Amino acid sequence: MKLIKRRAFSRIAVILCVAIGSVLLLTGCVRGMSPIGWSGVLIADGSLYTGSKEGRLVSVDRGTNPPSVKPAEPLRAAPSGSTCSTTGGSGGTCGGSAPGVAIYGTPAMANVAVLGDLIYIAGYNGKVFAYEAKTLQQRWVYPVEGNLAPIVSTIAVSGEMLYFGCTDSNLYALDTATGNLEWKFATGGEIWSSPVVDNNSVFISSFDKKIYAVDAATGAKKWEFSTTATNVATPLALDGVLYVGSLDRNLYAIDETNGQQIWKFTGGNWFWARPVALNGLIFAPNLDSKVYAINARTGAVQTQFDCGGQVASWPVVVNNEVVVATQNGKLLGLSANSTTPRSIAAIANNVVAPLSADAGVVYINGPDNVIYGFDVITGAQTSIALQPK
Repeated sequence: MKLIKRRAFSRIAVILCVAIGSVLLLTGCVRGMSPIGWSGVLIADGSLYTGSKEGRLVSVDRGTNPPSVKPAEPLRAAPSGSTCSTTGGSGGTCGGSAPGVAIYGTPAMANVAVLGDLIYIAGYNGKVFAYEAKTLQQRWVYPVEGNLAPIVSTIAVSGEMLYFGCTDSNLYALDTATGNLEWKFATGGEIWSSPVVDNNSVFISSFDKKIYAVDAATGAKKWEFSTTATNVATPLALDGVLYVGSLDRNLYAIDETNGQQIWKFTGGNWFWARPVALNGLIFAPNLDSKVYAINARTGAVQTQFDCGGQVASWPVVVNNEVVVATQNGKLLGLSANSTTPRSIAAIANNVVAPLSADAGVVYINGPDNVIYGFDVITGAQTSIALQPK
């Protein structure tokens, strides 16, 4: 049964990756059928945190010149049937020769009483890790023994709990200090999307053609919303409305309270990336190479931008512009005052990791294991290699 499920998951992964662009078979999804991850960049307390292609949590101190790069011990894949649990190294319980673990989710941070700032990251080996932000020393791992199914989801933190989706079809809630399981909620399909927490609810998309609202404290289901195809996109929660795309080519606006549809908009292809909001508009990238600027209240399209390439990574808002990265190597600025994208810089092809921004600089964890920073005004580029020396 496990072999059948593994094969089914691999087929789904290839189909989804081909839909985003065949180039992702070499970069964002699989290389020789081996996952390599597409972790984004967390910006916190003057540092950058991301998951490297070797399967490490890496911190970058921007206060030094050049920036100081500190990797944690590599995550290791557990052999079949093993209870190997933590990070690697020749003295690790997994053995020094085990392969690295892909990291798809962007790191998350929480300030925990007594422990201070902790960084959380999930591995494709089905484990969640907590690290001290300053030292990158591991504080806990969940589960301690054995492994869940592969995790693609980014972790969401709210209060004293963290939440993540898993390809075993469950949404999990853990205690931020201890990693103890608080509750889990079963959906009817794989979960690749990341949870969003708003108004005491956790929202999650599932392969079972549904979107769920779950009580953040108890895990009790509040409502479910049905689409007509698989859902992999992460929702945007804004002013009591959930905006979420589907592989049925629709972007939905859903009332957070009761799960009722407010409006839907149909694009030319799948909605994969998480949308962003700016000036009353929802900017929603679609795999038809367009970004649609949609009135958040009515669902009417105000502007559509032809980006000349698919947008699979999550966009960011910087200086009253929406910044997107295309699969064919363009960093673009979008403004509702113009229908023409503004060219910011040429970037690496095949960017899938979510974009991050701080102080007018957009950060990209590139497919070549380098963090790139681009000034959105001048296009000036900086680069920081993540490969440990």
